Amino acid sequence: MFVKNALCAATAISLITTAGSASAETITIATVNNGDMIRMQGLTDDFTAKTGHDVEWVTLEENVLRQRVTTDISTKGGAFDIMTIGMYETPIWGANGWLLALDNLSEGYDAADILPAMAGGLSHEGTLYAAPFYGESSMIMYRTDLMEKAGLEMPKDPTWTFVREAAAAMTDRDNEINGICLRGKAGWGEGGAFITAMSNSFGARWFDMDWNAQFDTEAWANTLNFFKGMMDESGPAGYATNGFNENLSLFQQGKCGMWIDATVAASFVTNPNDSTVADKVGFALAPDNGLGKRSNWLWAWALAIPAGTQKQDAAIQFIEWATSKDYIELVAANEGWANVPPGARISLYENPNYQAVPFAQMTLDSILSADPNNSTVEESPYVGVQFAAIPEFAGIATEVSQEFSAAYAGQQTVEEALSNAQALTNDAMEAAGYR
Repeated sequence: MFVKNALCAATAISLITTAGSASAETITIATVNNGDMIRMQGLTDDFTAKTGHDVEWVTLEENVLRQRVTTDISTKGGAFDIMTIGMYETPIWGANGWLLALDNLSEGYDAADILPAMAGGLSHEGTLYAAPFYGESSMIMYRTDLMEKAGLEMPKDPTWTFVREAAAAMTDRDNEINGICLRGKAGWGEGGAFITAMSNSFGARWFDMDWNAQFDTEAWANTLNFFKGMMDESGPAGYATNGFNENLSLFQQGKCGMWIDATVAASFVTNPNDSTVADKVGFALAPDNGLGKRSNWLWAWALAIPAGTQKQDAAIQFIEWATSKDYIELVAANEGWANVPPGARISLYENPNYQAVPFAQMTLDSILSADPNNSTVEESPYVGVQFAAIPEFAGIATEVSQEFSAAYAGQQTVEEALSNAQALTNDAMEAAGYR
């Protein structure tokens, strides 16, 4: 009943028609199985009430989602009217003509309110091709009680050296507490994204200016050896197969001293309905390594419309509903300001209600500190923090991440993983005509 009352009170977006429209459609949306997207699914009765359109959801694990939507759009399969994609896919697919340009959004939607970092990453040649449902960087989430028990204090500008020392100090194997939980799961957007962002702070890069792979460098060896050493010392068993959702669960169960991951997770680890440590969480910038680059990424999960959809009008209406200021108010009314989709709109960070949320400013600071145009210590030929914005990257990086995960699991050495990554990356780049 509370939900229904709040829904009725929400202000309708100007483009959205009233319920009972003669042109009502059923649209199919592919999305990722994280908390914010699941929350959105629970609120779509509001969209249906306002427009008459129904929604069918296809909710998938992150790696599976990427495979399904990429296959569908590249083959013009037509399975989806809206796809959940990110900053890697959007500019490439927009340039290919695979996505509908979002250049006719209603005045009431206020596209100018989208954070420039998000709008820029979801555009091609100045045209927006996907609307951010939420934006994120990455940051440290840590147990304040365990940090205090270890006799440590999180610095304002933490380094990887401090993080490793703190992880070891907080580890308590007898009580199933791991000092640190990080992504090791194969997948370019899972463990691949984390280790790439981390490598930037160690002075590594994927390619030199001639598109030669750089995995045979000291910087990459230092990155992987540090990661594996720290996780073997202080990480959970089986970390080589842990991604976002697995680490979220561990942290919420009180089994992680620190977790470095998406800023969007802050609302989940501080939600007392889900997290056993909700009142014991602190936040800090992602660590650096003294070379002028932090280990935080830049990302948005965004909604885009395949160019071939036959339900364009209904799809646009849904995007305007789901990524609007009104939707933020809707979530706030039902679940509190701490649980609204973060990182997408300027006005959210100007709202006093949201400014009072303990992780709001750290999220914004993390987003603003990520620079996809200047992400590496040495000059690189690509745009992107945790990815290189070229069409071939997803396939190459998926294979590279599999090599790395095998090293984490002890199935091969770090040296073997890097050698294999070097060879397969150069072979793929040569086949693609970069070299």
